[in-house]
Amino acid sequence: MDINQPNSSSRFSGKQSKPYKGKIKLKNLKDQVIVITGASSGIGLVTARMAAAKGAKVVAAARNEEALQQLVEELKEQGHEAVWVKADVGREEDVQRIAETAISKFGTFDTWVNNAGVSIFGKAMEVSIDDMKRMFDTNFWSQVYGSRIAVNHFKERGVPGALINVGSVFGDRGVVVQSTYSAAKFAVHGWTENLRMELEKEKAPVSVTLIHPGRIDTPYNEHARSYLEKQPAHVGMIYPPEAVAEAILFTAEHPKRDMYVGFQAKWGAIVGGLAPRLTDKAMELTMFRTQQSERPSRSVEDNALYEAGYGMHERGTHVGWIRSGSWYVKAAKHPVLTAAAIAGVGSLLWNAAAKSKD
Repeated sequence: MDINQPNSSSRFSGKQSKPYKGKIKLKNLKDQVIVITGASSGIGLVTARMAAAKGAKVVAAARNEEALQQLVEELKEQGHEAVWVKADVGREEDVQRIAETAISKFGTFDTWVNNAGVSIFGKAMEVSIDDMKRMFDTNFWSQVYGSRIAVNHFKERGVPGALINVGSVFGDRGVVVQSTYSAAKFAVHGWTENLRMELEKEKAPVSVTLIHPGRIDTPYNEHARSYLEKQPAHVGMIYPPEAVAEAILFTAEHPKRDMYVGFQAKWGAIVGGLAPRLTDKAMELTMFRTQQSERPSRSVEDNALYEAGYGMHERGTHVGWIRSGSWYVKAAKHPVLTAAAIAGVGSLLWNAAAKSKD
């Protein structure tokens, strides 16, 4: 059996709590129970391992039962506490079961990470409506289900918790060839922003964070449904999944509105807003060729859109410069020190320029 049987009291009524007074303070990771969807590979797998290493109790959810069992056994052998839940997050009842399992096993949960996702590579007019709907179930509706369940839990218990939704650079700026994925992430971004404002207005004990990853080295391309002749892949500068996990786990302890993973993510959001037509042309020029490799695409059936993809792989099969981390994430974690460092460098340059004029 994949979960401990929850009792009926683990259902959430959505009862309103009293307004939370004061600044939201989150628990240290070592004292937390963290729920992670899409935990069988890529960002979710790395986040689960890193969270456990920091002392958190992990609730790992995904469709790949074998991979989940392997992950939890690995964590337990290392002395960590963890439980797995086989769940299709596109189904609300499955997402509810994740929460019930966390409460049945650990009594509560403190951070909920909506990470599960899958992509489709194909032109907007070629992707079938059925494929589009299925992706929205996984990429958008799963985050709505998880958000509502997590928020109700945090409000009912009256103790602050963190809701972390994983978006994308393509949720800030549209991209060719991944129109459905981009549209779903735009929806996630809009949902997260609106939910955050409403919760802030009512002073709910919930920290809501949106993660904006750039192009990340995960099996995302191998799990995608492809309409292309060539295999989908990131070509160019790519960031490691550890950088996204670092951002997620930082915001599990520190309330933060947004975290951009990689300068390309922040740059895409800024430039796409300030110069949309110029960005259109740049996308048209570069993004058709930098989203596919030179090898033939995997078969039409070989993808994770409708069934679980292979698990326990952190990295993908991309082509390009894979960074060791994200300096943008590290700077966001220490804004005061970063500002001081920038000011110091600016002062040195100013003084150097002044001396050169003497």
